[in-house]
Amino acid sequence: MTSNATIEFWFDPVCPWAWMTSRWIDEVHRLRPETNVTWRVMSLAILNEGRNNTHAEAHQRMLLTCKVAAGVDAELGNDRVKALYDALGTRIHVGERRDDEVLAESVAEAQVPAEFIERAKSGEFDELLQASHRSGIDLVGEDVGTPIIAVDGVAFFGPVISPAPKGDMALQLFDGVVAAAGYDGFFELKRSRTRGPQFD
Repeated sequence: MTSNATIEFWFDPVCPWAWMTSRWIDEVHRLRPETNVTWRVMSLAILNEGRNNTHAEAHQRMLLTCKVAAGVDAELGNDRVKALYDALGTRIHVGERRDDEVLAESVAEAQVPAEFIERAKSGEFDELLQASHRSGIDLVGEDVGTPIIAVDGVAFFGPVISPAPKGDMALQLFDGVVAAAGYDGFFELKRSRTRGPQFD
């Protein structure tokens, strides 16, 4: 059913849950290389603007990073966006870093010209980020977070998982989630989290 699926994945680099889910999608793609995965950026700072959010400061700090990713997507393409996300996530989540060098180091590792940071600071990529963010939100509505995933046009928020499943379990979860989301009347499935993100 989903062996050659077209997958779109919206992320904010600051979100540890999106990072966990992205590792699961990587595993699905590894096991089903015929799937086509497109990586898109969204922003929790934009999503939560005007809301009372305890993580607002962290989200605002990452806004520049989201803008850079939007510019990279528009000008350098999907492979460079994925490389940038991997470099950022490895430092932010696995390495537990929040210092000012993370973005510059990640841009260099992903082979993105350093000028993208200054261009993002100037506001050049603001509209691109807004458009990328809106393209995901328009599929699922405002009452979500990150990640947003669309599989063959069927979109949903999440799943929120920890740790990221491997092997057959990764594929079982993928097929099950896509099957549930494919029912037009299916809206929500949730239980309390009993653990935080468990990174490999």
